[in-house]
Amino acid sequence: MLDFKLRKTMIFIEEISHDGGPVAEVPRVRAAIIALVNNPFAGKYVEDIGPAMEALKPLGLMMTDKLIDVLGGKEGIDAYGKSALVGEAGELEHAALWHVPGGYVMRERLGEARAIVPSSKKVGGVGTAVDIPIAHINAAYVRGHFDAMEVRVPDGPKANEIMFALAMAKGPRIHSRLGGLELKDVVGEDGLR
Repeated sequence: MLDFKLRKTMIFIEEISHDGGPVAEVPRVRAAIIALVNNPFAGKYVEDIGPAMEALKPLGLMMTDKLIDVLGGKEGIDAYGKSALVGEAGELEHAALWHVPGGYVMRERLGEARAIVPSSKKVGGVGTAVDIPIAHINAAYVRGHFDAMEVRVPDGPKANEIMFALAMAKGPRIHSRLGGLELKDVVGEDGLR
């Protein structure tokens, strides 16, 4: 039995009204949730770690549901991303365990989310920050939604822990004006355009 014992979660929320220019009529809202869990693979090499993705699905569901709740429901959520930070006794591949339980679960809960969930992963010590990349949920090429949200935990991850993170947002960057694929032109069939 794989033990991903949850030590704690933290939620971060931002409402962005302007970024040096005029105040937006509707603020952009970004939120992230992190979970610190025990890493059952810390300090040793295990060849077959794939089954751990299934064991992490309940964590992904809980985090996704909390994030949707803090954003006031899934209405208007149009961007997402994920990240994982492995403590020093683990390896980078342990962060990759988050692909299915973090990404696929968010897509399922949000419904009609066709774009790949952008992700980042790294190994680091207590207090290390990660940037959670954020992109549009149906069309990865929507330039106005390219973003990232930095999160960190003062007391984690410990050497034998993993910090899993999810982020969601409502709306494009404030003052987005660099062209590219616009929301009004999204077809949303292939996850790219």
